[in-house]
Amino acid sequence: MTGNTANDPDGGTNDEAGPETGSDRKRSAADSFGDSAAAYLDSAVHRAGDDLDRLAGWCESADRALDVATGAGHTAGALAAAGVDRVVATDAAPAMVATATTEFPSVEGVVADAERLPFDADAFDAATCRIAAHHFPDPRAFVGEVARVLEPGGTFAFEDNVAPDDDALDDFLNRVERTRDPTHVRSHRVGEWVEWLETAGFTVETSLVVTRTLEFEAWLGNVDASPERRRRVETVFADRPAGATEAFEVVETDDGVESFANLKLLARATR
Repeated sequence: MTGNTANDPDGGTNDEAGPETGSDRKRSAADSFGDSAAAYLDSAVHRAGDDLDRLAGWCESADRALDVATGAGHTAGALAAAGVDRVVATDAAPAMVATATTEFPSVEGVVADAERLPFDADAFDAATCRIAAHHFPDPRAFVGEVARVLEPGGTFAFEDNVAPDDDALDDFLNRVERTRDPTHVRSHRVGEWVEWLETAGFTVETSLVVTRTLEFEAWLGNVDASPERRRRVETVFADRPAGATEAFEVVETDDGVESFANLKLLARATR
């Protein structure tokens, strides 16, 4: 885990910045995502997809659902559209919560830390978190909090980017992600997520890994990457390890990287 060191845009440790705590990371991420709320609302990766439909479908019989780290609210909106009576969307960035409740008026919004949810135990019968947990400094605390606020028998529909089991490919992926977005903490491996879920008292009913092709320019545009940061990302791709081209389906043209694919874990777990 790299949650206790400050990272430079290349993904290395910035000693001059001094130690960075989980709270520092959370404030930085909230500020960054607040500035990018409009971009995330329009993002093709976030606003639609079979993965979004699957998560919402896993929770369609719920009465009270919680969407953690809602971003622009796409998953919360999908839960409401699937027929969940009450949907509460949380995010650490107030601008994201405001965007979610504006775009999806039936959704309630609460500004909250994913690792310290401000709800009573057993308050919900379903919870979701989609493509967000790689920003959390303490994923174990997050999973524990979801378990706490879910009633027995409740469903947790989870999705996040994951790293391959190969160390070199894992290192490459996380370096790419941190170079593009310094608020990225880590894409974990499938086995880690399964272990954390089971340790928190969940039974993993379904788990699958899917690939999602990302258009390089749109992916950089989501975080409004500066020309210098773009150059750094391109440098990391150019220096990729053996097997990365195939593992991440990297497509290049004479102008550079055109697209690549990342891996996403979708898990349905029951408390």
